[in-house]
Amino acid sequence: MSIGHTLLGLLESGPRHGYDLKRAFDEKFGHDRPLHYGQVYSTMSRLLKHGHVEVDGIEAGGGPERKRYAITDAGITDVERWLATPEKPEEYLQSTLYTKVVLALLTHRNAADILDTQRAEHLRSMRILTDRKRKGDLADQLICDHALFHLEADLRWLELTAARLDKLREAVAK
Repeated sequence: MSIGHTLLGLLESGPRHGYDLKRAFDEKFGHDRPLHYGQVYSTMSRLLKHGHVEVDGIEAGGGPERKRYAITDAGITDVERWLATPEKPEEYLQSTLYTKVVLALLTHRNAADILDTQRAEHLRSMRILTDRKRKGDLADQLICDHALFHLEADLRWLELTAARLDKLREAVAK
């Protein structure tokens, strides 16, 4: 998963402090692996350096100054590009793909299009593997079968997710 892209996507709903970004990330995506504060601030520093975010305000308090970050047009373009780029089909793809689907829903983009694009990429890979399997020896056939079974499982997940998009939209909007 791209932490930078995920944080940018979360900023599309409005400016936030690093603490708020961490909390939103952990709530939506970090159930098993929450972000460390250091990851948030180092990522925000990098995004600021690359012009994907800007400081929208600084608040002084009892501790260190709190910066509020806002996404820039360049950041929005970067998130758009990332969401539109299909992930390389591989085992455990669902983690990043799930993040893309949820971010698309949170940012009022068409999550069905993301699933359709990913489905097309999986089918393309399956055609290539099937051709290789047809031409290969037994070892190659078994390797291709292994990869094809994983891709078929991913396709089942894509279909199931597409069928549940309305329910997922309601769940992530809470």
